[in-house]
Amino acid sequence: MAELITVARPYAEAVYSLATEQQTQSKWSEALAWLAAMVANPDVTQVVTNPKHTAQEIEALLFDVLGDKATDEVRNFVVALIENRRLTLLPEIAAQFEVLKAQAEGVIDATVETAFALTDAQQAELTASLSHKYAKSVRIVVREVPELIGGVRILIGDDVIDASVSGKLQAMAASLKN
Repeated sequence: MAELITVARPYAEAVYSLATEQQTQSKWSEALAWLAAMVANPDVTQVVTNPKHTAQEIEALLFDVLGDKATDEVRNFVVALIENRRLTLLPEIAAQFEVLKAQAEGVIDATVETAFALTDAQQAELTASLSHKYAKSVRIVVREVPELIGGVRILIGDDVIDASVSGKLQAMAASLKN
């Protein structure tokens, strides 16, 4: 996984630099999302990794589905990926692009794991608290994880805030063993 990120990052940075220069971040974001979704499809993966298919056939397949999202810059980028046999990196490139875009916009993503569904008011309060703590705009994704028993676990960047019942029980068990 780390190797994919390492190889994908320069491509994402180059695309983000171009998109910023031309102020087309949202168009690139949409095109990369489409391309990543296509390449993530097992049927398309078989086609793009099969040496029997020519670069022109692969280009035609991708550009046909992309339609008007395939600007000249996007076409050149896809051709470069095909020539360098890096097309399967598109999902990671798209993810890295979104990280760069979010950083530039001052937005960070948080995953909130909770044992029970949160109300809209609870989500808004949690978002406001996290935004205040990190001094950035925070987007949250809530996942229900019944194993937590109660409380929440928040994953934001490299930080983990574990205020769950299961987390507290594990901490207590660890302290009793030591």
